[in-house]
Amino acid sequence: MSTVLDRPASAPVPPEASASGRNALVWHRVSLALLIIGTGVVNLVNLSANGWANSFYTAAIQAGSQSWKAWFFGSSDMANSITVDKPPAALWIPGLSVRIFGLNPWSVLVPQALMGVASVALLYLITKKYFGHWAGILAGTVLALTPVAAMMFRFDNPEALLILLMIAAVWATLKAIEDGRLRWMVLTGVFVGFGFLTKQLQVMLIVPPLAITYLAFGQRTWLIRLGHLVAALGALIVSAGWWILTVELWPASSRPWIGGSQNNSILELTLGYNGFGRLNGNETGSVTPGGPGGRTGGYAGAMTGGPGGGMAGPGGPGGGRGGGMWGETGILRMFEPAQGGQIAWLIPTALVVGIAALVLIGRSSRTDLRRAYLAVWGLWLLVTIAVFSFMAGIFHSYYTAALAPAVAAVVAGGAAVCWRSRDLLWVRIVLAAGVWIAAVWGFALLGRSPDFVPWLRWLVLVIGVVGGLVMLVAHRPYLSALALVTALAAALAGPVAYTIDTVSTAKQGSIISAGPRVEGEFGPGGGPGGHGRFGGTRGGMRGGPGAGMGMPGAPGSANGPAGALPGAGAGMPGGMPGGTGTIGAGAGGAEGGPGGGPGGLLMGSKPSAELVAMLRSDADRYTWVAAAVGSNEASGYQIESGHSVMPIGGFNGTDPSPTLEQFQKLVSEKKIHYFLGGGRGFGSSDTTRPSAQIAQWVQDNFTATTVGGTTVYDLTTPTS
Repeated sequence: MSTVLDRPASAPVPPEASASGRNALVWHRVSLALLIIGTGVVNLVNLSANGWANSFYTAAIQAGSQSWKAWFFGSSDMANSITVDKPPAALWIPGLSVRIFGLNPWSVLVPQALMGVASVALLYLITKKYFGHWAGILAGTVLALTPVAAMMFRFDNPEALLILLMIAAVWATLKAIEDGRLRWMVLTGVFVGFGFLTKQLQVMLIVPPLAITYLAFGQRTWLIRLGHLVAALGALIVSAGWWILTVELWPASSRPWIGGSQNNSILELTLGYNGFGRLNGNETGSVTPGGPGGRTGGYAGAMTGGPGGGMAGPGGPGGGRGGGMWGETGILRMFEPAQGGQIAWLIPTALVVGIAALVLIGRSSRTDLRRAYLAVWGLWLLVTIAVFSFMAGIFHSYYTAALAPAVAAVVAGGAAVCWRSRDLLWVRIVLAAGVWIAAVWGFALLGRSPDFVPWLRWLVLVIGVVGGLVMLVAHRPYLSALALVTALAAALAGPVAYTIDTVSTAKQGSIISAGPRVEGEFGPGGGPGGHGRFGGTRGGMRGGPGAGMGMPGAPGSANGPAGALPGAGAGMPGGMPGGTGTIGAGAGGAEGGPGGGPGGLLMGSKPSAELVAMLRSDADRYTWVAAAVGSNEASGYQIESGHSVMPIGGFNGTDPSPTLEQFQKLVSEKKIHYFLGGGRGFGSSDTTRPSAQIAQWVQDNFTATTVGGTTVYDLTTPTS
């Protein structure tokens, strides 16, 4: 039988000059249109339900739409007091969108959705070139329907742009392997460089796969290939370094503070908080003030309501084995409840068919592009899984969206090679095993949310068992179609269900996850008997019974005298041991009930109409209409009022910007109108940090009033 192995990998297959050939071409066009349009529907339908999505980034997008300086630096506020804790590339395109169309959820989120469509289309084109049209359709479909990818293509985190740039880097590398031209490797470096400006060191996870694949399978001599890699490295440095160098050379007095750093340095942010700190867990300025190795321990207990609630020092109670509050590290991390339903549906099947395909390709030419394709995507998959599985620092389940293109590509490429060699018994056994593994693993993942479409897991199992059996005889023409249909149904039914749930429910806050609630998932109320999780599917970050150990009260906190100032005690779910509220619920709750209310560490504030009107009154007389501890706390007030609100201490409230002296000077110069209490930045629980000192100074020198459920201090009228 004729297979792809009989033709050069890069040679296109011309349509036959016959009716069947024309029909095939029509089907190709129809299926491609369905893939692109369907992806657009998945990414766009019900998009406005996400509202401001991650208000931390939305506020920065808003700032960039009003101030070119804020746009360039990625400032959280129009007045450029502090940046977000990432480089700004992911903010540039939506910032331009908002500048053109005005601030609304669609102008913020549609650019992300279109990046998702572009990612699917580009993956289709790459896969089609080496394995044919239907393999490309399969790769694009798997990417579009991977729950965590579908979620992030509808959200304003950096992942959508990061994924598109990483796929583009693979495309350029494979082009370089195909024709040996230097320009493609230079373009690879450019894509990776802008990926660095999107999410810093995370994009570097694909650099070893790209370099190894090109060095191993490129067209030219090894010395020339090595020279091309050096050129690619130079392009990477230039395309990322121009912005880094500009920030470093720009006078600190005339630019915003670099959010996430303790010394106002983009290099510190790159190598520390967003760099090696993610690997070893020693993240200066992270969510608790514990010492090295224990910065997240106490928060873990606090967030889950388990032992070790409250603040912890080095290695304090509450930290998970090897991973602290971010879950246990280990080789099976991607298959645990927090990550399994997000990304792991087809990882085992991808490994099985990918290895079998490499065996089938066997001793073909060193420059065989099918082998290079499988190598680069397979290495991407393995390297990223390894790093995510063992990194001890900050880790969120939505990071796994970076695995989705690799999973989709390996599944499609590996399955295409195996399918075309299905006349071999051992290949049919491999294909059958892939179907059975997908079905059994899908059955297990669906079982983690037993109340979610309970019949589906059994249907997946039955179809998978039947599909595997049919696959054993798939070399017979009249059974091939049945084998394909049952295999696809068993493999994709679970991800499709999770994606539908993701699309139909609101996703808001700084930590979100796809699909239904999962028993044992990390987060407030997670685990046996839990009733909540980070970024819960029904509107924000919820805590369940027992989910919420209060943080120690600081002066002015909800556990301290006078309540209402940014306090750590209220910063946990429910605000007290055994609480059942939403983080930062305050008056009216974080979901914006009657009167609105303050936000929290992970959710934006929801100001009332009365408070918004007050902030807008005389706004033009002030540089900042208000200040609040923590970027999420400030974000909602800024988004709704349309004027700068200073986020004291950045995302966590732990950045030393501004200092107490700087804040006092700004107040004396009448540049800040109000201070908004109720914030839950972690800096407010540590009296050695400027945010806590500022909060205490405000409480001691200004009178508190309540406006629409929010505590307000007028900084223009001191008590003495």
